[in-house]
Amino acid sequence: MKTLYLSDLDGTLLRSDLTLSDYTCRVIGEITGNEIPFAFATARSRTTALKVTGGLTVPLPIIAYNGAFIVDTQTGEILHKTTFTPEQAEEIYSACRQQGLSPIVYRLVEGRERFSYDDTSVNRLTRDFIDSRGEDPRKDPLTGDSDILNGEAFYFNCIAQEAELRTAYEQLRGKYEALYYDDIYSGERWLEIMPKGATKASAGLILKDMLGCGRIVAFGDTVNDIPLFEIADERYAVANGDDRLKALADEIIPANDEDGVAKKLEQLLL
Repeated sequence: MKTLYLSDLDGTLLRSDLTLSDYTCRVIGEITGNEIPFAFATARSRTTALKVTGGLTVPLPIIAYNGAFIVDTQTGEILHKTTFTPEQAEEIYSACRQQGLSPIVYRLVEGRERFSYDDTSVNRLTRDFIDSRGEDPRKDPLTGDSDILNGEAFYFNCIAQEAELRTAYEQLRGKYEALYYDDIYSGERWLEIMPKGATKASAGLILKDMLGCGRIVAFGDTVNDIPLFEIADERYAVANGDDRLKALADEIIPANDEDGVAKKLEQLLL
């Protein structure tokens, strides 16, 4: 029975400095060279996933935006997507604005990915994140927010102080996929909102079927990996991971800075 190996990137496969070791690149190169199904399941877009994994060539599609998209790594074609209805996007945006939040709205405009924001109202924390993306072709700064929900919205991101995010989170969770956690790099509190059913788990099952696989082996580090762990056949959490994820793991493997994923893949497959 063919097995799909799915690894998170940040805090799991990537080291803390957002790089991959030569060892990790070699191991994954050997695995993919042997046509063993290996793919990423990440909160990142294809654009930023390819940027931080530049030393790797992974031919399979990736799960992006925490499961909202499955994307062809080579061409950028969106193979599967889950988006908000216009009414849902308006409800989420209004709930955020009522709490004084100015979210980044990820959307498709004429088939092209954009991350849009009101350049006149984002806070310093959000500005720092936007600046960290450099010359990202998806950047779409707006003056005001009259056009921010045009197209197909599929992902909202708010970065702020805890008190500002908590009420919006409580209002939206359950109705949508809402993640409320501390970013592993900046330490800032994030609120991410995806359409109901857009998780790494749902996308993982779809990708498994696309590839004709019968099993999933998952690697992760934090709360957005919990749904994937719940449906996976084998689960490996890195030692630096969240305790809530570790409780679901079959094994705790070495930390991301110690090439834990590559070491386990080498043990299992090479």
